[in-house]
Amino acid sequence: MKKNVLHQGARGRGLGCAVGVGGDADEGGLSQQCNVQSFDVSLYYTLPPILGHEEEEDVLSQERHIYVPDNVVPKPPLVVVIHSCESSGERYFRNNKIPWQKGSDKKGYITIWPSSPNSGGCWDVSSPRSLKNLGGGDSQAIANMIVHGISKYGGDPARVYVTGGSSGGMMSNVMAATYPYLIKAVSLYSGVPAGCFVSSSGGVAQWNNSCSGGQSRATPEAWGNVVRNMYPGYSGPRPKMQVWHGSADGTLAPQNYQETIKQWTNVFGYTQTPVSSIKNFPERNYQTDNYGDLLQGIYGTGVGHSVPSNLTASEAWFGL
Repeated sequence: MKKNVLHQGARGRGLGCAVGVGGDADEGGLSQQCNVQSFDVSLYYTLPPILGHEEEEDVLSQERHIYVPDNVVPKPPLVVVIHSCESSGERYFRNNKIPWQKGSDKKGYITIWPSSPNSGGCWDVSSPRSLKNLGGGDSQAIANMIVHGISKYGGDPARVYVTGGSSGGMMSNVMAATYPYLIKAVSLYSGVPAGCFVSSSGGVAQWNNSCSGGQSRATPEAWGNVVRNMYPGYSGPRPKMQVWHGSADGTLAPQNYQETIKQWTNVFGYTQTPVSSIKNFPERNYQTDNYGDLLQGIYGTGVGHSVPSNLTASEAWFGL
């Protein structure tokens, strides 16, 4: 199959370009070749996430996108930006409320924009495949995009970061649990604990009313065991976690923030009491609670679903 060529429209570079083999350019017509590449999700399901693996780059489609800014730095950091339901990598990239292209252009890091292959655009955070290291689900597809970014673009394997909102926030949590060795830090917005959406039937991308409504509650140890059981026997480093949520979230109840904090305090061996708290930071009506070097919770009073991305605070958490 012929390799995709993405062309830049008059309105700018990136995923605003046409995608797909033989596809027409979007508004503005064709100009120079775009610096974004796209990949078929099915290809990445077949590849184990082992650094240095050579992917078959001639099997390409519109399901995965990588944005390389013109001023990319040597050995660039990688930021994986995971979209919400009813969206895609391309639409998320175009959304001016999602600030990561601006950050990439300013600081020279590479961004990866996965697209969910599931009906409705939600990520599979419910099936055994996705809730297991090397299970072959959506989480492994994203893991392999990380590997590709490192191999293809000389990305720094020690500086890989993950962020996302709503369903993308849920998948960010799942990525931290299933592929901890690939990720340095996570900044997730308006999600749920890893494994909270698990489907009793094993269904892919299933909605879980108990979890979304905040009725799925457990002890910190029980939640911590959910993370540990996604990669049994793993004893290496885990990504540091920044968790955002709003008190007025009517889609994923605010209780999910508390359950997520329970989960990661247990994983890191922290107590449930913050070691420090800062009111009205990083913005008015937000409170930042620090539980240790590896865990930070940021809770917005009066903030609904989903919490707006805060590029400055997330980049600071990542060290970018």
